[in-house]
Amino acid sequence: MTAPLQHPGYDEEKLLRVAEKLPCREVQARTLLSLMGEPHQNCYPSIFIYGHRATGKSYVVHTMLKELELPHAIISCVECISVALLFEQVLLSLFGTEAAGLLPRSPSLSDFVRIYRQLCSRSPAKQTRYIVIEKAELLREMDSNLLPALLRLQELAEDNVSVILLSEIVWDKFRPNTGCFEPLLIHFPDYSKDELQQILSEDSHPSYSADLYSDYINILLGVFYSVCRDLRELRHLAALNFSKFCEPLEEGKAKEKDVHKLWRNIEPHLKKAMQTVYLREVSSVQWEQLQQMEEKEAGAIRGLSAYSHVELPYYSKFLLIASYLASYNPARTDRRFFLKHHGKIKKTSFLKKHEKTSNHLLGPKPFPLDRLLAIFYCVVDSRVAPTASIFSQISSLVTLQFLTRVGHDDQLDSPKYKCTVTLDFIQAISRTVKFDVVKYLYDFL
Repeated sequence: MTAPLQHPGYDEEKLLRVAEKLPCREVQARTLLSLMGEPHQNCYPSIFIYGHRATGKSYVVHTMLKELELPHAIISCVECISVALLFEQVLLSLFGTEAAGLLPRSPSLSDFVRIYRQLCSRSPAKQTRYIVIEKAELLREMDSNLLPALLRLQELAEDNVSVILLSEIVWDKFRPNTGCFEPLLIHFPDYSKDELQQILSEDSHPSYSADLYSDYINILLGVFYSVCRDLRELRHLAALNFSKFCEPLEEGKAKEKDVHKLWRNIEPHLKKAMQTVYLREVSSVQWEQLQQMEEKEAGAIRGLSAYSHVELPYYSKFLLIASYLASYNPARTDRRFFLKHHGKIKKTSFLKKHEKTSNHLLGPKPFPLDRLLAIFYCVVDSRVAPTASIFSQISSLVTLQFLTRVGHDDQLDSPKYKCTVTLDFIQAISRTVKFDVVKYLYDFL
């Protein structure tokens, strides 16, 4: 902390508690405190706080209002999906349950202002009231006159009230076209790497030293900082993988000072965890179960080349498996392999006598896109909608040279592809998703 928070209108002990709970956000807290002014004085009518996700906007505002014991109402536009719910929540938080009952069934803005003024006349404000609106960008989807009215609610209600808007977009994209009262702007920048190191190191495990956990966070940020700056995601990943980091310590194979050994143990697991950043495809319990299952099967995969350990997203693995099956299976066998109710097909008619040469010796054959997708939807475990994400993953496989596009770009029919990976590689990929690819290959019947 650069300097303690100071303000003549607030108790020093309260300010000290606020400063201790807001690491790396002293500048923003000091700015907000100066805008609040004395508790009994009129604050600025509206304040607009913006910054990316997980930059401490809500946490700083909530902590200051709670620790300084200021009257406030915290409204989430995600929960308050209508104007009536928003008005009711404001009156309920500031004036109690009886106040919310004064609103009509479908209140207008004028009804809200009228009732608010009546309640203020009964109980005048001894200090500034604060209305904090989270996810404020959703206000633009409500009534067009709501946002301009909230920005100058202090004037309309004739009360010492200040509206604080929290948003992830800048004010230039937020400002309504009709014009409005301009709020004061406070920007919350992204945490730097050193700031993330300081904040995450405070969550040290009681069974281990603070220095060990700090070294672990340093390793974690070295892997994830280039792709993820979200404090909440990083905190989740740190808690999820710390037990794996400490395994050599529990088994007696390393000491806390052997950071290099600990790093070699955790490195492959952190790389796997990079697939789930922002996605959360599996829960924490499922992730730990997958880690244990993969350890049991590690011996079978350990003999493969390092090229086989490439990490792919979950659905890309199934797309690659489907492309391999399409390249090495004749098209007429798809009905036999992937259709549940295909009827009885005799083996003598299914296996042609003249087909004596293995398809793996002849090499991969081109296949159309619609055949790839048809096989993909049959082999994947869950139902997947044909979204743009699936098609972008096909393009990524082409970029990685796992697939090769066949034909010209200007052809009128659908594009055709060939799979270029080896059998050992596709078997290794199949093991990671618990899929027996050999069972679906024509050459191994």
